[in-house]
Amino acid sequence: MIMAMVQDIRVILIKLADRTHNMRTLGSLRPDKRRRIARETLEIYSPLAHRLGIHHIKTELEELGFEALYPNRYRVIKEVVKAARGNRKEMIQKILSEIEGRLQEAGIPCRVSGREKHLYSIYCKMVLKEQRFHSIMDIYAFRVIVHDADICYRVLGQMHSLYKPRPGRFKDYIAIPKANGYQSLHTSMIGPHGVPVEVQIRTEDMDQMAEMGVAAHWAYKEHGGESSTTAQIRAQRWMQSLLELQQSAGSSFEFIESVKSDLFPDEIYVFTPEGRIVELPAGATPVDFAYAVHTDIGHACVGARVDRQPYPLSQPLSSGQTVEIITAPGARPNAAWLNFVVSSKARAKIRQLLKNLKRDDSVSLGRRLLNHALGGSRKLAEIPPENIQRELDRMKLASLDDLLAEIGLGNAMSVVVAKNLQQGEAAAAPVPANASNHGHLPIKGADGVLITFAKCCRPIPGDPIIAHVSPGKGLVIHHESCRNIRGYQKEPEKFMAVEWDKETAQEFITEIKVDMFNHQGALANLTAAINTASSNIQSLNTEEKDGRVYSAFIRLTARDRVHLANIMRKIRVMPDVIKVTRNRN
Repeated sequence: MIMAMVQDIRVILIKLADRTHNMRTLGSLRPDKRRRIARETLEIYSPLAHRLGIHHIKTELEELGFEALYPNRYRVIKEVVKAARGNRKEMIQKILSEIEGRLQEAGIPCRVSGREKHLYSIYCKMVLKEQRFHSIMDIYAFRVIVHDADICYRVLGQMHSLYKPRPGRFKDYIAIPKANGYQSLHTSMIGPHGVPVEVQIRTEDMDQMAEMGVAAHWAYKEHGGESSTTAQIRAQRWMQSLLELQQSAGSSFEFIESVKSDLFPDEIYVFTPEGRIVELPAGATPVDFAYAVHTDIGHACVGARVDRQPYPLSQPLSSGQTVEIITAPGARPNAAWLNFVVSSKARAKIRQLLKNLKRDDSVSLGRRLLNHALGGSRKLAEIPPENIQRELDRMKLASLDDLLAEIGLGNAMSVVVAKNLQQGEAAAAPVPANASNHGHLPIKGADGVLITFAKCCRPIPGDPIIAHVSPGKGLVIHHESCRNIRGYQKEPEKFMAVEWDKETAQEFITEIKVDMFNHQGALANLTAAINTASSNIQSLNTEEKDGRVYSAFIRLTARDRVHLANIMRKIRVMPDVIKVTRNRN
C-alpha cells in the first residue's frame, strides 16, 4: 500500500474517496462495526486527508465519524451550536460590514466571508484544550480572498489598523507554508466590544489549495497547467519518508504508531546556521532537528546550541530559533532520547540503531557466558561444528550469532547450551533427586542440569532470581537481593538471568520470623495455623526477647510466594501474634 502510494498519489485519493462513501452509508451496519470503522476513520483517514491538504474530505470524514462514534455528544453540540448561531448573527454582520467597508475605502477588491466552526473541531478543543463551549464560540472567524499574494499583506495592514492585533498571534503561512502545502496569513485581533476576531487572508489559488490539497494538481491541469503543485511535491516527499519509516520500523504496530504521530502535525520552523529552514512537529527537540538534517548527525549528536547559547537536548524548540548541533566521532544515541523525541523519523532511527547495538552487545556477552560455562578446559572454538549445528537445529536458530544473542539476552541458559554442545563427549551432569521426582524442573530450560537453591536467601517461585555456576553444586539459584551476590551486575559473565517454571509442583523451604506474646498454648496455636495452611514445619527455634515476648524462627514448606503469603496471613490474625516477617539474609 505504502509503495503504491509513493509511486502514484492517486492510490490514496481513491482510498479516501472509498472511505468517504463507506462513511455516508454507515447507518446500515451493526453498532459495534459502525464504531470500529468510525474510530479508524478519525484516527487514520481524516488525519491523512488533512496531511494531504484535502480539507473538504477531512471535514466530512470528521463529522460523519464523530456522529457514528459519539452520537449523543454529536447531537448535544449540534443543538447548542444551532442556538448559538442565532445569537451571533448581529455581531457577525457588524464585523463583516466593518471589514468590507475598510477594504473598499483602501481600494482593495476582495471577497469576505464568515468561517463556520465544525462540530468535531469544537469537540476536540473542548476535550484537548479543556475549553468551555462558550469560550470557543465567542471567537468570530472570517476569511478574506484576494487576487495575489502582495495584496494579502496590504489587507493585513488594513486589518491591524481597523482592530488592535493580539501580540504573538500572527502567523505567516505564505512565506513558510505548512507541511501539506497550505498557505495563508492568520491574525488574531480584538474586535468591537472586546470580542476576539480571527481573520485568514489568502488568494484564490491558495483557497483552492486549502480546500483540495494534492487534488488541486489535477484541477489545475484541467485548466491548462502542467507543473505539480506545492502540495503534491510536499505530499510526495512525505510519502517517501513513510516508505523509509516502514523499512526501519521494527514491527507493523510500531509503524502504525509512528504514522499516527506524523499525520496531524502542528509545525514549528527553525533555522540551520546556514539559514536553511527546517520544518519540525511542535514539541520537537534539538535531537529531532539533528535527525531531520541527517541520520548520521542524529546518531553522533552530543549537544546543541540554540541562538549561539548552550541548549538542553531534551528541551522543546520554538519557531524562529537557529539550531546548531554538536557532534562527536564514535558517539551513540541514548535510549533515554526516546522519552522526549517527537518526530517519527527520529524515533524510528534511534530504535533501529539501538536494536543493532543491543544485538552486538548481546552476542559479545553470550560468547563470554558460554565460554565460562564450557569451563577452563575448552572454548567455543574447539566445539565440533556438527555439535553447534545440532544445537542450532534444536533451538530453531539460523546462525551461531543468533544462539549467542539468545544467551546474552537471557532467553537461553549458557550452562544448558554448554552441556548440549558437549553431549556425547562427557557424562551428563546429575540431576538431584528432589528435582527429578516431579514432572517439571522448577527452573525453566534447566533440563538435565544440577540445581541448588541457596540456603542464605532461600528463594521460592515468584521471587526475582539470579543464578551462577558453582563446582559440585551446578546451577546455584539466589534471590536477586541476596547479600552474598551483591554487585553481580559488575560481573555479568559469572551470573545469568533465570526464570521459574510456572508448572512446577515442587515445595520449597523458606523461613519466617514470628514475634508473639509468651502466653500458654500460643506456640501450639501457631503450629496448628501453619498446618491448616497446608505447610509442613521443618524446624522451629525460639528466642526470648523479654519476659513477655519471644521470637519464633520457623523453617517451613511453601509452593510459591502466594502460598507463603496465605500462611503468613493466617498467622498474622492470631491474637497472640505481634509481627510476621519473612526471614532472609
